[in-house]
Amino acid sequence: MNPVICEAIHERRLLRLNYHWGHRIVEPHAYGLNDNGHELLRVFQVSGASESGEHHGWKLLRADEIHGLETLKEQFEGPRPGYKYGDKAMDQRIYCQL
Repeated sequence: MNPVICEAIHERRLLRLNYHWGHRIVEPHAYGLNDNGHELLRVFQVSGASESGEHHGWKLLRADEIHGLETLKEQFEGPRPGYKYGDKAMDQRIYCQL
């Protein structure tokens, strides 16, 4: 478990990170573990790279593929529309969530 991610969620701080081939700015909403043992991070991406071509919107990232994680000073207001508390993708355990 990465305490930096949970701190950002609790403080509602933006994260800058590198994921696959590019950097992204995201609002972290939930962080947990799935049945396959992968740590997952549910985010709302506000800018940056995207393999799907969708540079804004909901993303589910594997934590082991995140590099260069940085907490920014900027905060976000709270959960975005469409956020589901108790994210089903994290079916093993949720470490922290909005």
